[in-house]
Amino acid sequence: MPLLDKDGVHVSADGEVATVTLANPAKRNAQTPATWRALAEAGRILPGAVRVVVLRGEGPSFSAGLDRAAFEPEGIEGELSFLQLARGSDEELDAAVAEFQQAFTWWRRPDVVSIAAVQGHAIGAGFQLALACDLRVCADDVRFAMRETSLGLVPDLAGTSPLVGLVGYARALEICATGRFVQADEAERVGLANLVVGHGQLEDAVADLTAALLAAPRDAVVETKALLAGAPTRTYDEQRAAERAAQSRRLRDLAGLGD
Repeated sequence: MPLLDKDGVHVSADGEVATVTLANPAKRNAQTPATWRALAEAGRILPGAVRVVVLRGEGPSFSAGLDRAAFEPEGIEGELSFLQLARGSDEELDAAVAEFQQAFTWWRRPDVVSIAAVQGHAIGAGFQLALACDLRVCADDVRFAMRETSLGLVPDLAGTSPLVGLVGYARALEICATGRFVQADEAERVGLANLVVGHGQLEDAVADLTAALLAAPRDAVVETKALLAGAPTRTYDEQRAAERAAQSRRLRDLAGLGD
C-alpha cells in the first residue's frame, strides 16, 4: 500500500528507499497549493528506516511548474487564487507563502539523501523542486528554466539559495532574470546536474546511485552530509573543529563507546 496517494503526489517506501512521484502527467505535473501540501506531508510520513528519497515525475516532463490557473480570478477549485491572496494582509500573505515553501524545505534534512530524477521540462516551481533535493540525475532531454520573472514574480519556493550555491551568483542571476532554458549539457557543465544520461537510462542511473549511497553506514553518511552542508557558513578553523568533533563521534561509535 502506498504511504500517500493524493493531489497528484504518490509516496511509497521499500526498506531504506522512499519514492515520491509527481503523478499528474496529463498536465505535465503542474503544481498547485494542494500539490505542495501533499509534498510537505510526504516529508512528515517517511518511515524512520528511509535513508534515500527519490523524487520523480510521471510522463514526459518532471514538472512544468505552477498551474497557471492559480493566477486566474476564479483560481483553482477549492483554493484561493493568487489574486485573492494578494489582497490579504502582509501577515496573511507571508504565512501563505511560508506554507507553500514547506513542500520544498525538507528534502535536505540531515537523516536522508534526496535524489531528483529529472526528465523533460523542469520549469519554475518544477526547477525549484529539483533544486530542493541534494542530488539531481537528469535525462538528456531535460530543460530547466526559472520563469517567475516573466510573470512579474520572483522565485520564492526556496530555490534561490541552492541555485546560487550550485552555479554562483552571476550565472544564477542570468538564468533567473532571462528565464532562458538550461539544457542537459550546460546543466552538467555548471553543476546543476550531478549526472546526465540517456532518457531510457534514467531509472537505472538513479538505482545505481541509490545503491552506492546505501553502501556506506548510515551514521557516517549523516555526519558527512552535515559537515558539507554547514561548510559554507563556517570559517576554515570552525570547519576543522566540526570535522574533529564528527570524527570523534564516529571513532567512539565504531569502538562501541558511543552514547
